[in-house]
Amino acid sequence: MDLVPALEEPLKKVLGPATAKVMAEHLGLHTVGDLLHHYPRRYEERGQLTHLADLPMDEHVTVVAMVADARLHTFASSKASRGKGQRLEVTITDGSGRLQLVFFGNGVHKPHKELLPGTRAMFAGKVSVFNRRLQLAHPAYELLRGDDPAESVETWAGTLIPLYPATAKLESWKIGKAIQTVLPSVQEALDPLPPALREGRGLVSLPEALLKIHRPHTKADIEDARARLKWDEAFVLQVALARRRHADAQLPAVARRPSPDGLLTAFDDRLPFTLTDGQQKVSKEIFDDLATEHPMHRLLQGEVGSGKTLVALRAMLAVVDAGGQAAMLAPTEVLAQQHHRSITEMMGELAEGGMLGGAEHATKVVLLTGSMGTVARRQAMLDLVSGDAGLVIGTHALIEDKVQFHDLGLVVVDEQHRFGVEQRDALRGKGRQPPHLLVMTATPIPRTVAMTVFGDLETSVLDQLPAGRSPIATHVVPAADKPHFLARAWERVREEVGNGHQAYVVCPRIGDEEEDPKKAKKSAEDEAEKRPPLAVLDVADHLAKGPLSGLRVEVLHGRMHPDDKDAVMRRFAAGDTDVLVATTVIEVGVNVPNATAMVIMDADRFGVSQLHQLRGRVGRGSAAGLCLLVTEMPEASPARQRLTAVASTLDGFELSRIDLEQRREGDVLGQAQSGARSSLRVLAVIEDEEIIAEAREEATALVARDPELADLPGLRTTLDALLDEEREQYLEKG
Repeated sequence: MDLVPALEEPLKKVLGPATAKVMAEHLGLHTVGDLLHHYPRRYEERGQLTHLADLPMDEHVTVVAMVADARLHTFASSKASRGKGQRLEVTITDGSGRLQLVFFGNGVHKPHKELLPGTRAMFAGKVSVFNRRLQLAHPAYELLRGDDPAESVETWAGTLIPLYPATAKLESWKIGKAIQTVLPSVQEALDPLPPALREGRGLVSLPEALLKIHRPHTKADIEDARARLKWDEAFVLQVALARRRHADAQLPAVARRPSPDGLLTAFDDRLPFTLTDGQQKVSKEIFDDLATEHPMHRLLQGEVGSGKTLVALRAMLAVVDAGGQAAMLAPTEVLAQQHHRSITEMMGELAEGGMLGGAEHATKVVLLTGSMGTVARRQAMLDLVSGDAGLVIGTHALIEDKVQFHDLGLVVVDEQHRFGVEQRDALRGKGRQPPHLLVMTATPIPRTVAMTVFGDLETSVLDQLPAGRSPIATHVVPAADKPHFLARAWERVREEVGNGHQAYVVCPRIGDEEEDPKKAKKSAEDEAEKRPPLAVLDVADHLAKGPLSGLRVEVLHGRMHPDDKDAVMRRFAAGDTDVLVATTVIEVGVNVPNATAMVIMDADRFGVSQLHQLRGRVGRGSAAGLCLLVTEMPEASPARQRLTAVASTLDGFELSRIDLEQRREGDVLGQAQSGARSSLRVLAVIEDEEIIAEAREEATALVARDPELADLPGLRTTLDALLDEEREQYLEKG
């Protein structure tokens, strides 16, 4: 038996160095196994043609089409070559649309002989526009002759032609031929699925699935293969996550139970309102976790304004009651300061532990950020190490080696996606035993994405808005089609200010960026259609002199000095500014209940969930909120449809679904894609909801029975391959 298992054989030994190099550099494929898992993107039927009307711009495409017309043009070329230049223009058709191909110079001879009208072929190249028509310049092509029996049987068994994700350096059919070479190795593929699971669900074996996905005879073959490969991906990932949860459950932690008449009770008695049912339910889930002797790992998802901070604060107070300390980590200094302000306000004299006027159960609440003065910082660190401070709110400055806690019992991480793995581990090391962990996010995440990306965390959802919050009306303002709508938008802002309220205007860009002259020139030619995104400084200037003259307009953006930013925010919060023109720095955590209107310029340049986050900044008081999405995109464009979706619902979960369906799967998992290729190739987190949920159940049961996977060598090997360094990083994120 060969020492190297067939699927681990390097491609350069099997395919030759040149092809192997392109596969490694451009497609991230290094071994026979990698190549076998490079699945076709879609299939063309030998007798059918591609829809040319749907081709994406600037992408590398492979199409199957028929030559309708070929013309050779001769023209006088430069003096230097003293000859005649030649250009071959070939028109291909699919019956519904046409596409122009162009070949120049010495490259015209072969296609001129071969691409005769009526010939069918596969063409591959990058789609561009010339004279307002779609074209492929110098495409590679492969004739589809059905008359060479060797070729049709060998390369394209059956009528389905697999089209692979390809690059300009390596066309789809060359990848197909390389796969033909390594296909016999599929017999040695180790099956990760337990036999009982596979048989119980009627799934084909792994070798059969790989054969059917690369060389299907029928569409049913493709379905069988995809069903099996989806299960592999879902199951292997869920086993990895189940093992992580199992390992975490073995870690020791101190159980933290609040004392009956302590700080938490005193705090609840101070609250001027009662908790919503949702807040009570989620609090119970958290308190049950805190009372166990292994660390809580919980993700708290809540819409903007659903009262997540209050739920987290009650958990922190419960831990202080039980003799521990709690830390809240915020992604930015502005947010840390804001949490510190709002928490000390909510607690009143309960936050004045050790001071005159402090209540009986009071504790100290300290702030710790990188830009604090030495004296204040030293005092904060003393309060932490002595245990005087029960609560600390800070940025990642909290994680530095020098910061010591007396007894860290709970860590709350705000806006998780801005925090990395190392930070979580560093904080864990600060407790005598691993602290409990609560992760908060205001970005609604559909259930299956939560299971896939945050699969090592249990999930709680707050989906009820507290009483007294007003609904937000959202409208799309089509500035290009109906300019008078934009004029009306500024009138609405004036009306809100006239009624004693305030407004935000959000722009995609700051406006003081250095222009690179070379780049500017290129973009002017490339993007005759596309103007640069609107900028804060230009828009603020235009509004102050024009539609909003007479109102107090200020700007806020990320490149301002932190003190200036803070001063601007304080003036806005105090009501000394009418209109704040800002970038998305206001997206997270700015709380000004008197701000009722928001105008988002070039709204099509923002993502769906980002628009939803931004919109959550208005309507935080008792007056109704208004959000206007200004765009110049035409009505039929996907960008406009996205904005219409945002305007039609306030349900963040519904929107995050729409967002995922419209974006490519690859963007969804963000850091999950840290590897050269995603581990998800056929699994779609939205469509395959049931598979993911079932795989999670199966994986949890399996790991409970056999945490070491002793009986399943195939699964162990597959897991090891998945969990190389980068995948480990991703699975730990949270």
